[in-house]
Amino acid sequence: MSVRNNVIPWAPAALVVISLLTTGCAGHEDTASAPQATASASAPHGYVEGAQEKAEQQSRLLLNDPATGDTRVLDLITGTTHKVSRTTGTTGLTTDGRFGYFHTAGGTRVLDGGAWMVDHGDHVHYYSAAIRDVGRLPGGPGSRVRSDAAVTVVTDEEGRTRIYRRADLEKGKVGSGRTLPGTHAGAVVPYAEHLLGVTDDGKVAVYDREGRRAESPDEECENPRGDAVTRRGVVLGCADGALLVREDDGTFTAEKIPYGSDVAEAERATAFRHRPGSDTLTAPSGKRAAWVLNVGERTWTRVKTGSVVCANTAGEGSVLIVLETDGALHGYDIATGKKVSRTKRLLTGVPDAGREGSDAGPVIEVDRSRAYLNDPKGTRVYEIDYNDNLRIARTFALDVEPALMVETGR
Repeated sequence: MSVRNNVIPWAPAALVVISLLTTGCAGHEDTASAPQATASASAPHGYVEGAQEKAEQQSRLLLNDPATGDTRVLDLITGTTHKVSRTTGTTGLTTDGRFGYFHTAGGTRVLDGGAWMVDHGDHVHYYSAAIRDVGRLPGGPGSRVRSDAAVTVVTDEEGRTRIYRRADLEKGKVGSGRTLPGTHAGAVVPYAEHLLGVTDDGKVAVYDREGRRAESPDEECENPRGDAVTRRGVVLGCADGALLVREDDGTFTAEKIPYGSDVAEAERATAFRHRPGSDTLTAPSGKRAAWVLNVGERTWTRVKTGSVVCANTAGEGSVLIVLETDGALHGYDIATGKKVSRTKRLLTGVPDAGREGSDAGPVIEVDRSRAYLNDPKGTRVYEIDYNDNLRIARTFALDVEPALMVETGR
């Protein structure tokens, strides 16, 4: 069911979409002041005060050891590791592409990786600036943080949601948030200058940036778990598959993408991973399979694998990359389900398959040319060329156990 909304939302804060780079030297704790993310009206096109424009995408890994609090930023362009202030007791680490969100019992620490990408549609700009701490957002373990160009939205474990201006984070401060009325099941997601959520009774809800209820598609998402923003819209994981919510000139529609057959609770997709910009999503499906959701084709594919620890893919036409409990990466042809590549054993002490609820441990991050796998026990990160039979392109030795890892700058 289509609906129409004509409420004028917040104007987007300066520039968005995200990337990264850092200045400084290894072992140095960089607390330099941050750049302002607003462009002067008289400045050249794409100018951002206090930042340097780069000719190519800048990528970094944010790494944390919850036990010791040791935190590092690994610059993937130079191979340099930057030491930043410690965060202990981290229960989860997430990112919106520029900022890292370290979830702890005392709130969510925000770290600006110091670089970002601005997409103008027909071209992009890449910027770098200093790494710096921004502050803490309220909300302990279980909080979910979602961002776009204008706002950062925090939904706590009880479903209460607060909205923060992204421009404040870009200036190095958290700022004061506004409360979104009611409670929601799952994360509230910024999209198309609006906010999307699922109410406690399973109804899709659309709000403007001031938190006012707008017209919403008449669809439900039972027991929502997992979400992803793609070029084709927002994907919400539901008990019976996925719900794709799209916007066109202010009109929001919702389309079911069912599994096609009955799926046990333990085998449903509950947390999506994908390459930013891709419309192909992955998720573990129980202990010995992985889901691949092709949003463009509206199809689910369940690929039978070995014991899955984590999975990801670069998108349609690329292999499904799976870390299995044998400590090796395995590549599967998504269309046929056939295994087409395998690395040697890379990790020891790999967690059991189906580690539900555990954020710490190995993950696979994928960008436009490489994949990255963290090895906590081995204190290193592997760079994988997924277009060359999962070849190990580089190995980064670290002085911390990178139990938590996200990639920024994409």
